[in-house]
Amino acid sequence: MSQNPLRLLLDFDDRIQRDRDQPSAFLHRRDRRFALDCQQQEITPDASCWLAHMDRLSGPGGTVTAGSRELRLWRRVNGGFVAAGCLIGIFTMLGLLFYDGGQRINITVILAFVLLQLILALVTTVQAIIGWQPWRWLLKGLHRDHTSPTRARLQPLLMARAAHAGGIAFGLAGLATLLIMVVVQDLAFGWSTTLDTGASGYHNLINTLATPWSWLWPSAVPSLELVEATRFFRAASGTTGIDPSRWGQWWPFVVMLWLTGTVIPRVLLLILSQGLLRYRATRSLARHPGMQALLYRMETSTLDTGSGHNDAGDLPDTRTRTRPDQLPDTPIMICWAGAGEPELPQRLEAPDTRIFRAGGRATLAQDDEVLAQVGDELASQKAPAVIVVTRSWEPPTGELHDFLETGHERWPSGTRVTLLPLASDPNQLPETHLVQPWLRFTERLAPGFASVALPPTDKPDPYLAGSVQP
Repeated sequence: MSQNPLRLLLDFDDRIQRDRDQPSAFLHRRDRRFALDCQQQEITPDASCWLAHMDRLSGPGGTVTAGSRELRLWRRVNGGFVAAGCLIGIFTMLGLLFYDGGQRINITVILAFVLLQLILALVTTVQAIIGWQPWRWLLKGLHRDHTSPTRARLQPLLMARAAHAGGIAFGLAGLATLLIMVVVQDLAFGWSTTLDTGASGYHNLINTLATPWSWLWPSAVPSLELVEATRFFRAASGTTGIDPSRWGQWWPFVVMLWLTGTVIPRVLLLILSQGLLRYRATRSLARHPGMQALLYRMETSTLDTGSGHNDAGDLPDTRTRTRPDQLPDTPIMICWAGAGEPELPQRLEAPDTRIFRAGGRATLAQDDEVLAQVGDELASQKAPAVIVVTRSWEPPTGELHDFLETGHERWPSGTRVTLLPLASDPNQLPETHLVQPWLRFTERLAPGFASVALPPTDKPDPYLAGSVQP
């Protein structure tokens, strides 16, 4: 399991969301067993070890975790910002350096634009720290407007990181364009302003801005003589008396100004955003409500109810009013949460079988797509029916309940769903006590909508043989 704090938090939050519909007694037994195993192995249980343990319990079904999927999407978002930043940086610099041979390139405009970029970079960082989300419209478009409070709190910093990455690409592309234009064209820089500003005052401003690099590149600090010689007025008819080569001596200053005012601040703020993201992920994981509940379950061996009756020898009532039904004759099959991998029962593998996969590591959008595709297939059947393949040793989840409830609303009227819990060997019957939770699960669904069937084998049905009492 990765030690990346952000990925660890996303994986942990996803697992907690999947466990929220499980019975508390089941969660307590499972996590207490994990803590005892760690104690025997002299391992300190933490979130990473617990997630690795849960992945082993879930069995095969994919290696891509929820955190990996989330970070992969944000990498695509970052890539989009970088690509857009490169294009905008090139065209922006071309606009700032536009020179028709008669009018000078105004240094004052470049100063104002660099100041604007610095303000935007600072605002981006501040809005991420305070949790303001001006990019909510984009997140909704990407279907990343999470209902999970933990993930929602991370989104401002994630968007700030993407914006700073795009800002760095913008600055570097603009810098590269500037250097290319200096080489291939004869640029004429100057300064002009409507304000009543003398050359000495403007020179003091330039010297102040050039302080960060004055020791590194002295020639990139314009002299007072250069400032006095390169002032121009828009209404002036010509530049007689000024050496034309003086107009191009501003380019080192422009290069360093762009580098220190646009690129370097974005790099520093990107590093700050990444550090804040790791810090907030670490703190959110430690304060996660699911983490507090997990630690309690791992540390608490028994629950004192205050009752004088010792019910340690009492067994829960696992009886149910329903019995397994027969498998319907339908080619439509949904494998839920990795069930049916690597193989299905041999008697179910027919040439016309349509297999869909949902649940588990599939996204909500993928589940909705499966619901729509299955609905189209059922619409062409006279007696619509679908088989949902599950793992018998994994108890029914609220996620599956919501999936089937949605299917009941969207699929044609009269559709029958048959749950098929498989054993670890798909060609064998599952244990009887593992089938009972699935029978009780169908009782919580709409009447007449769902039933349970056993895999087709040569062995007799234990329910028909009378080995299970209703």
